[in-house]
Amino acid sequence: MNPRGRVYDREIARLAVPALGSLAAEPLYILVDTAVVGHLGTRELGGLAIAGTLLTTGFFLFNFLAYGTTASVARALGGGDHRGAASHAVHGLWAAGVLGAALLLGWLAFASPAVDAMGAGASVRSFALTYLRISALGSPAMLIMLVGMGYSRGLQNTSTPLVIALAANAANLIVELILIYGAGWGIEASAWATVWAQWGGAAVYLAVMVRAVRAAGVSLRPRMREARAMATMSAHLFLRTGSLLAALTVATAVAARLGTVPVAAHQIAFQLWSFLALVLDAIAIAGQAMIGMLLGAGDADGARAAAARMVRWGVVAGLAFGVGVVAVRPVLGGAFTADPAVRALLGDVLWIVAILQPINAIVFVLDGVLIGAGDARYLAAAMGAASIAFLPLAFAVVAVDASLPVLWGAIGVLMLVRLAGVGSRFAGGRWQVVGLR
Repeated sequence: MNPRGRVYDREIARLAVPALGSLAAEPLYILVDTAVVGHLGTRELGGLAIAGTLLTTGFFLFNFLAYGTTASVARALGGGDHRGAASHAVHGLWAAGVLGAALLLGWLAFASPAVDAMGAGASVRSFALTYLRISALGSPAMLIMLVGMGYSRGLQNTSTPLVIALAANAANLIVELILIYGAGWGIEASAWATVWAQWGGAAVYLAVMVRAVRAAGVSLRPRMREARAMATMSAHLFLRTGSLLAALTVATAVAARLGTVPVAAHQIAFQLWSFLALVLDAIAIAGQAMIGMLLGAGDADGARAAAARMVRWGVVAGLAFGVGVVAVRPVLGGAFTADPAVRALLGDVLWIVAILQPINAIVFVLDGVLIGAGDARYLAAAMGAASIAFLPLAFAVVAVDASLPVLWGAIGVLMLVRLAGVGSRFAGGRWQVVGLR
């Protein structure tokens, strides 16, 4: 055991705990809307399910704005370059503005075919379109918030994103209830409340970043050299996230082709998987912030010691989650479905979910470490290789009409290949590039 790693425990906890809170707060937009809209009617809820899935998927692809900004700002902070940190915020905002406008126009132009591609029936289609088109107006705000989160995390501050996320969600709920029960609006009230909450959060982040930029004496105009550097890193992170999303989407599509019972069991298992990943991502975010700062300060040994400590934290959490999944396995299915066939199949799949938790933990933490190190190009290639290894196995499940546990075995292969990729990179020293970049 490296005794030096212990000195980082308090800092890891200081960053990871609020990060966990903000990560859990982000999905609350759709969760709160689901709870409120569910009381409007089944058709409205069906429309929200379709539109919410599309919006969540779209925003997930742009998480690189938060990750890339965190790594860049943290490295500048570690090197004592406060002007550089402010400059990264400027270029992140420009990227959020351009991409947010493009995303807004894309949703407005392709809302109808996107909803149709999701298989929306006539009874829910109009509600899905209403929610999607209104919510699209919050796209630029959501991307600005991602940059704001990344900037705060890069400054080793994960408490501010938590406060803003909680305040935005509270505002969303209050406005939504007023518009629905006070003004008699329908599903559009839910969408408008979310948009206003997102723009409110974006306004706070903008105020914080613009004040910091002006204090550092940095221009709000973009500079081509830095813009190109950010675009390159963002492209690699986008490819990484896109490859992962493609693999997970294929997994769901394969489960759907196995039948109604398998896809129902898969949905429950995948939601549990996603929730546990959310918790582990808190350690990864601490990794992004701490590793960037330590490398920026020229402390390669410290970066490795801190990363090793985070991996230990991750393994402990992963083992605890695995044991927890096994413990709740006999009763978990009953909390989600009354169908005995789904419960039985889910019980089989949960064994695999439990076994994979320690592996997931190492992968997610090392992902955060390498993002913090600015090793985005390697991560894109590693994730692409993992997806390429997974896809033939997933298609084979359909070809031979295999069972859902076999599909989850293929997901296990995906995670093992990812582990080999990030593990081998971490074991070497090529990611430990010190100084400003």
